[in-house]
Amino acid sequence: MHAVAVLAPGGVVGFDLTAACQAFALARLPDGSRPYQLLVCGNSPVISTAAGERCFELRPAHPLKAALAADTIVVPGVADDVRPEGEVLELLRSAAHRRIRVASICTGAFLLAEAGLLDGAAATTHWLAVDRLAREHPAVRVDPGVLFVDNGQILSSAGVAAGLDLCLHLISRDHGAAVAAEAARSLVVPQRRKGTMAQLVPRPGPRTDRCDDDPLPATLDWLHRNLHRPLTLTDIARQAGMSVRHLHRRFRASTGTTPLRWLLWARMERARELLETTDLPVERLADITGFGSAVSLRAHFRRRLGTTPTAYRRSFREGTRQPLPVRSA
Repeated sequence: MHAVAVLAPGGVVGFDLTAACQAFALARLPDGSRPYQLLVCGNSPVISTAAGERCFELRPAHPLKAALAADTIVVPGVADDVRPEGEVLELLRSAAHRRIRVASICTGAFLLAEAGLLDGAAATTHWLAVDRLAREHPAVRVDPGVLFVDNGQILSSAGVAAGLDLCLHLISRDHGAAVAAEAARSLVVPQRRKGTMAQLVPRPGPRTDRCDDDPLPATLDWLHRNLHRPLTLTDIARQAGMSVRHLHRRFRASTGTTPLRWLLWARMERARELLETTDLPVERLADITGFGSAVSLRAHFRRRLGTTPTAYRRSFREGTRQPLPVRSA
């Protein structure tokens, strides 16, 4: 049985901790057996938080050091004003050295970064904290426009509900799409949310270049309608009525990423949607989504998802389940 240790450091975000426990606890293999053993590890008692408020006290069932016997360690988010505990950082370094899989949820990424586990690697966190993560840990390649990042042994997710996306992804990695789909059904959530919805939201704060007739939403709609075309930065800037430099600034401010990276994300999402809902051959999908060739589409799938379009379609359909009925009150 695969042991999952969920850490409970001081100031832990209660939702992140319990959501991870619930996701792995609900996973079932085809024979009905449980594939995961859950361990909540920490130095009790621990004060948990919700939206920055100290809300309740947790008493973990296992000491912090018990996490080193696990196969996977999940690091939930912590309150912004909580400094990482030295014992937690040492445990994370030891876990990485032992090749234990480590995954952070929300601001748990700061603990991974402080322990040095994210140096030179891509990572994400809650969209409100991505700038701080990049500023405080310049060795980390912070990606603000994704729900989670899978580097193999080390993973990180965006905030709140994105932690469930990450846990379902891990279940799918371990036991296949069908097991993950059943866990998602028990949680009453999608197995895989479309796109990077949780991260592609305007950030609060002063926006000196903001105007009421912002052309960017219309430009994004235009890009969605023209994914099949070989678009360049100049094409996009011309459509938006901006210079290329101004276009970059507006994209960064509104989406957290660059125009071409956003375009690649949109093309990947369209390709995934078509693989899930149609039987179109990969060559045709490559044309529709603007990748130009099946070779290019397969290369992007392999690089971003670690699989091929054909394997993705097969695993998705194997994991499809009928939705739960909606009952009216």
